[in-house]
Amino acid sequence: MSAAIVISAPGAPEVLHLIDQTVPAPGPGQVGIRQRVAGVNFVDVYFRQGQYPLAQYPAVAGFEGAGVIESVGAGVDGWQVGQRVAYMGAPMGGYAEERVLPASALIAIPDGVDDATAGGSMLRGLTAYMLLHRVYALQPGDWLLVHAAAGGLGQLLTRWAVRKGAQVIGTVSSEAKANIAHAAGAQTVLLHSQPDWPQQVRALADGVGVHLAVDGIGGPILPATFGAVRPFGVVANIGQAGGAVAPVDISKMGPIALAKPSVLAFATQPEWYYAGAQILLNELQSGLHNPIGQRYALADAAQAHRDLENGKTTGSVILTL
Repeated sequence: MSAAIVISAPGAPEVLHLIDQTVPAPGPGQVGIRQRVAGVNFVDVYFRQGQYPLAQYPAVAGFEGAGVIESVGAGVDGWQVGQRVAYMGAPMGGYAEERVLPASALIAIPDGVDDATAGGSMLRGLTAYMLLHRVYALQPGDWLLVHAAAGGLGQLLTRWAVRKGAQVIGTVSSEAKANIAHAAGAQTVLLHSQPDWPQQVRALADGVGVHLAVDGIGGPILPATFGAVRPFGVVANIGQAGGAVAPVDISKMGPIALAKPSVLAFATQPEWYYAGAQILLNELQSGLHNPIGQRYALADAAQAHRDLENGKTTGSVILTL
């Protein structure tokens, strides 16, 4: 038997329950891994809440992790028992001591990257790669606006953008979080509670606004962000931690582009997934820092969700197994 956290029904963190489950042997094209780390992300919260409905309950939560291969199914080449691996994407099931995955989901963890970093960086890291390379190809000297810049994704986006030679403006909810965003490399950090922050962003970014704005807050922040982006720039909404996004009147957007990218959809494209993961791990190996902000035991997954939803976490959030 192996411990796992399941979503018993849509709802509050209390619907997360610790169970024992029997993990099957891997079938053809599959591998069995013993996990050491499972990443906790806002997309897990959305699935738990029912914003993204599941086909059936109970369901083991989680979309990323890292561990060691324990068994290999028929027809699997290139993977060996004892090899360190990471993954992200469907099928859901990361909050578990052991699991079976398609071999095609695995990414080898290189020397110099520890399990916690790999397991807590795949989803955020591939999101950052998607945003900075696919949604908008950020160039040296470009301006990037990052909302929730002290969060796990915000810090990683900021650090990666700075490595690419971009200039980063961050927004946060408190002065304490402003210090974190500055430490990650943001040149300027604003409180998004200040009503004139879009005007401040435009003034800072050459007087015309940023090239790319990344919004994971939603609610009233998204429409306000349109005023911080230069003509023909891009706004990418990747979440709604601050409330549901209202319908957008495109006639009020101005000459900018609005994107709604999904890293889970991105990961279903093998060529993009492997290329992005390899670039991410190379960056981590060569100095891109992705700090682990909070670590929780598997049994404390509900508390991890509470803290994430209440803005009490910074950096990546992981369950240790």
